[in-house]
Amino acid sequence: MSNGYPLLFLAFGTIGALWFLGAAARKQVADLKGHPGRSNIIRDHGGPPRPNMPGTEH
Repeated sequence: MSNGYPLLFLAFGTIGALWFLGAAARKQVADLKGHPGRSNIIRDHGGPPRPNMPGTEH
Protein backbone atom coordinates (compact mmCIF):
# COMPACT_ATOMS: atom_id res chain seq x y z
CA MET A 1 0.00 0.00 0.00
CA SER A 2 1.13 3.56 -0.60
CA ASN A 3 1.96 5.93 2.19
CA GLY A 4 -0.66 8.55 1.28
CA TYR A 5 1.40 10.98 -0.79
CA PRO A 6 -0.83 10.74 -3.90
CA LEU A 7 -3.89 11.52 -1.79
CA LEU A 8 -2.12 14.46 -0.15
CA PHE A 9 -1.06 15.75 -3.57
CA LEU A 10 -4.63 15.46 -4.84
CA ALA A 11 -6.02 17.28 -1.79
CA PHE A 12 -3.60 20.21 -2.08
CA GLY A 13 -4.09 20.33 -5.85
CA THR A 14 -7.86 20.56 -5.39
CA ILE A 15 -7.54 23.32 -2.79
CA GLY A 16 -5.14 25.20 -5.07
CA ALA A 17 -7.45 24.89 -8.06
CA LEU A 18 -10.42 26.17 -6.03
CA TRP A 19 -8.36 29.08 -4.74
CA PHE A 20 -7.30 29.94 -8.30
CA LEU A 21 -10.89 29.84 -9.61
CA GLY A 22 -12.09 32.00 -6.71
CA ALA A 23 -9.34 34.56 -7.33
CA ALA A 24 -10.21 34.66 -11.04
CA ALA A 25 -13.90 35.22 -10.23
CA ARG A 26 -13.03 38.04 -7.80
CA LYS A 27 -10.87 39.71 -10.45
CA GLN A 28 -13.65 39.47 -13.00
CA VAL A 29 -16.11 41.14 -10.61
CA ALA A 30 -13.58 43.83 -9.69
CA ASP A 31 -12.96 44.57 -13.38
CA LEU A 32 -16.71 45.04 -13.97
CA LYS A 33 -17.17 47.62 -11.20
CA GLY A 34 -18.09 50.92 -12.78
CA HIS A 35 -18.43 49.35 -16.25
CA PRO A 36 -21.19 50.94 -18.36
CA GLY A 37 -22.67 47.53 -19.11
CA ARG A 38 -23.16 46.83 -15.43
CA SER A 39 -26.67 46.30 -14.12
CA ASN A 40 -28.64 49.41 -13.11
CA ILE A 41 -29.76 47.66 -9.95
CA ILE A 42 -26.17 47.47 -8.72
CA ARG A 43 -25.09 50.86 -10.07
CA ASP A 44 -28.06 52.75 -8.59
CA HIS A 45 -28.21 50.79 -5.34
CA GLY A 46 -28.49 52.92 -2.22
CA GLY A 47 -30.73 55.65 -3.60
CA PRO A 48 -33.67 57.14 -1.71
CA PRO A 49 -36.39 54.67 -0.72
CA ARG A 50 -39.62 54.52 -2.68
CA PRO A 51 -42.76 55.93 -1.04
CA ASN A 52 -45.15 53.44 0.54
CA MET A 53 -48.08 52.19 -1.48
CA PRO A 54 -51.42 53.68 -0.34
CA GLY A 55 -53.08 51.61 2.33
CA THR A 56 -49.90 49.96 3.63
CA GLU A 57 -49.19 52.39 6.47
CA HIS A 58 -49.08 50.74 9.86
